[in-house]
Amino acid sequence: MNNPADLRYTKEHEWARTTGAEVTVGITAFAVEQLGDVTLVTFDVKVGDKISAGKPFGTVESVKTLSDLFAPISGTVVRLNDALASRPELINEDCYGSGWMVALAPNATGEAETLMDAEAYGKFAISS
Repeated sequence: MNNPADLRYTKEHEWARTTGAEVTVGITAFAVEQLGDVTLVTFDVKVGDKISAGKPFGTVESVKTLSDLFAPISGTVVRLNDALASRPELINEDCYGSGWMVALAPNATGEAETLMDAEAYGKFAISS
């Protein structure tokens, strides 16, 4: 399984990419594999909302199941991937790129760095 080394990961199978003062969030290839074809993404937050680490910010529905999406860090929502409303399959096609979900302004600098690195996540995913 390809887990990009520049990302950080959670036990809920979300990833976080820090770019400047922003952290972009999505779900991992492992999560996509478990879900199957994604058919719907729903966000329970809007730009400007504050979210806490570990709390749900939306759901992803697939042919197999409905799963909550959990914030990997605490912060303020600065962008949502609105393209997912009409093209949820972007998650299946490119979960680490065009299938991103939400971008946050973190409450604490470096909070994303406390998450698992690619190697640790790879070991965790194998044992899941």
